[in-house]
Formats: sequence, C-alpha cells, structure tokens
Amino acid sequence: MNQPLQPRSRKTRLLGLLPARLVTTRARGAGRTLFLTFDDGPHPEFTAPVLDLLKAHGATATFFLVGERIDRYPGLARRIVDEGHALGNHSWSHPRMGGLSLPEQLDEIGRTDVALSTIDGRQTHPFRPPCGELPASLLLHFARVGRTIAFWSYDSLDYRLLPAQELLEQIQANPPLAGDTILMHDDTAATVELLAALLPRWRADGYAVRAMPEGLG
Repeated sequence: MNQPLQPRSRKTRLLGLLPARLVTTRARGAGRTLFLTFDDGPHPEFTAPVLDLLKAHGATATFFLVGERIDRYPGLARRIVDEGHALGNHSWSHPRMGGLSLPEQLDEIGRTDVALSTIDGRQTHPFRPPCGELPASLLLHFARVGRTIAFWSYDSLDYRLLPAQELLEQIQANPPLAGDTILMHDDTAATVELLAALLPRWRADGYAVRAMPEGLG
C-alpha cells in the first residue's frame, strides 16, 4: 500500500508562525470557508474546465499566474477576472528562485506584475514563489517593502500526477479544515476530475469556497 501523502508540510506550518502581513498561509476566524488557489496557469486546455466547475458550484478562487503564459493566453486571464476570481503573481517563467540573484528574482516578479495589471488594473499582487522555494534574500526584501507572500496551508498534491481517485481518497482521509488555503494547479486533467468531485462534497459539508481574502499584496 502506498504511503499516505501529507497535505500539511513542516515548512508551511513554520511559515504560518510568521506575521500574516509578510507570509499568509491560512485565514483565522474565517468561519466555514476554504480558500482555493491554483498555480501555473493559464493553461489552454485545463483552465477553462476549472472555471466552468467553479461557476457551476458558486465558488471563487485565486489564480497565481505565470507571466509568460499571460502573454500567450490573455483571453483566459481576462476570463478569470471577468468571472469574479482573483489574480496572484507566480513569477514570469516559473524558475527556481534559489538559483537566481535578488535582482533577477525581482525582475521575474516585476514583469509579471505588469502583465497582471493589464488584466485587472491592480499595480501589485500577492506573490507565490514557484515550487514554494523562498530564498531568505527575497523574504527579507518583501519584509522591507511591506509586501505579502501568499503560501498555502493545505497541499492537494495534484502536481504528483497521480490518478484523481487516489488523490481524492487521500484528501478524504485527511481533509482541509475551515480557514485552510488549498493549493491546486489548473494544468492537468486529473485536477479537473478531482475538483469536480471535491466542490460538491465541500458544499455538502457546509463550506463556502472562496478566493484568498482581499488586502494581500
């Protein structure tokens, strides 16, 4: 039998101890709300089905977009905003931030802010580092300028490319809790299948599914 996957990593638990104005992982006092997020889009095949599912179930989410993919698929990025969802910054080219100098890291983030602002009119956005890799130099820079890094508290592990049913069983065995920020990715068929099963279950359990709270970034 496969070892159960762990949706709550030690790293995200430790980051949750930092001030929420610097790093946000989960929302306290949120009632029965789950905060849903998607990384790595927009994707030409899978973002649209994700949006269809969210609309069908009255849910909203935050989409952390990759800048170069906004350039390729601006119509999808606009649809995300037009349907009431929020945008976040997931870098320009999805690099490992630890392999870049601080100026290179800031260029990745700044270029993406510009691309995002053409979609939703906002000058800055919550930033989520690719693969969750957060160098100390970048963390200190964000602390100096007063900008928020948006992490998560619950990892769906959909990037493991496992069958949707296996992921679903793992999530049911260790489900998210009220206030959790859930990490998903809108770039695989398994995620679409998984989301189709999860949204009605969460609603039946009395949860609202929403984008991350306003005020980040």
